[in-house]
Amino acid sequence: MATSKKSKTQKTVKKKRSDIRHLFSLNIGTIIFGAIFLYMVITVILYLTATHISSYQVTAGPLAKNQTYTALALRSEQVMTADTSGYLTYYGRENSKVKKNGVVYSIGETQAEDENISLTDAALAKIRSQMSKFSSSFDSTDFHDLYSFKYDLEGGILQYSNISIPVTTTNGGNTTLGSQTICTAPADGMVLYTVDGYEQFDPATLTAAAFDERSYERVSLKTKDRVTAGDKVYKLITSEDWSLYIPLSDKQIVQLNARTQIRVKFLKDNATQVADFTILTGTDGAYYGKLTFSSGLIRYANDRFLDIELVTNTKSGLKIPVSSIVNKAFYVIPEEFATQGGDSSNTGFLREFKDKSGNTTSEFLTTTIYENKDGKYYVEMSDFEKGDVILKSDSSDRYIIGETDTLEGVYSMNRGYAVFRKVAIIDKNEEYCIVEKGTSFGIAQFDHIVLDSSTVKEQEVIY
Repeated sequence: MATSKKSKTQKTVKKKRSDIRHLFSLNIGTIIFGAIFLYMVITVILYLTATHISSYQVTAGPLAKNQTYTALALRSEQVMTADTSGYLTYYGRENSKVKKNGVVYSIGETQAEDENISLTDAALAKIRSQMSKFSSSFDSTDFHDLYSFKYDLEGGILQYSNISIPVTTTNGGNTTLGSQTICTAPADGMVLYTVDGYEQFDPATLTAAAFDERSYERVSLKTKDRVTAGDKVYKLITSEDWSLYIPLSDKQIVQLNARTQIRVKFLKDNATQVADFTILTGTDGAYYGKLTFSSGLIRYANDRFLDIELVTNTKSGLKIPVSSIVNKAFYVIPEEFATQGGDSSNTGFLREFKDKSGNTTSEFLTTTIYENKDGKYYVEMSDFEKGDVILKSDSSDRYIIGETDTLEGVYSMNRGYAVFRKVAIIDKNEEYCIVEKGTSFGIAQFDHIVLDSSTVKEQEVIY
């Protein structure tokens, strides 16, 4: 009986101990979890209520991108037709210049027989180079260029081969080459073998429809079929003067209205030229820009539409947001009060003060000079107190610190705290400004600056 009672008591004690251990273990876990949860809540609250400092990486370039346009190219173009019917043999090369009375093609009742042609190694190298360049730049969307290149290549082979065929003049005055009648250019110019309907386009009738590339079609005139008298056979560009026309928005009109010349960058080959510039009104009431050139035609003679960039944003430097600009106050001291002293050749000032005995003396004080403008040095205000007296070396002149002025700058974040860096603004718009490179106490490309200068104070730790 006693043994049973003792055993029951031991079981009760063990159960209480187990309950205590379980309760104690549960409380420790709960406390730790609660502490972590509380820490997370406080951290989130602090993050949400704290002022967030955003950075900006300094870049280099112009204030804004230059405007790009798809321009309509117009030239002095004449479409030449066949005088008689027959089969054509071409001698003038595509995009090549020809003199007045220079041979362009021949025509006869029968097709010219193929000649066995031998070329020099130099001529073969030139032809291979032509083929390589065409292959690397070929665009399948302009498949007609393949035919133009074919005829261009044939003309080149004829030119390089120096074929000698007897040339005679008939009683009627026509020149013949074998059985073919020779046809020559009526004036100096550039030979093309495509037409697109813009050859006689009058700029006075300009409308937005003229810029519709979706309806644009270019037709190759080169053919091995028999042509009839009056058929178009080639085109001759008779002047080096040519023009580009671009549509303008109201904003662009305001930006370009005062300009008479503009540098144009051709995106096809990145070449640039200066053009005379005027603004005209189309028959649809819209405004268009006219860019006139007197050279460079041969590079774009086969292009009716050209992608161009007007190089109007020529000012370049370091690009930063306007929101990052801050004005900092400085004491200004006439430069004639500056001197050199101490243990180095550093520029500083002689500041008057009283020693422990009450005697007036001076000390050489070096300070950071941020700017020398209009004969005045801009120095840190923290290095002086208002009313300090500055002495001129070897003179009795004295200057009392008090005048202030401001300099524009930004807060650099490179060191983990806000450091003032001076900037010199070249140009600005509503969002960004361009500042000079290489200024003393300035910034450099790839520096990190405070995006919004109003969110920090100088020397404030950022991270």
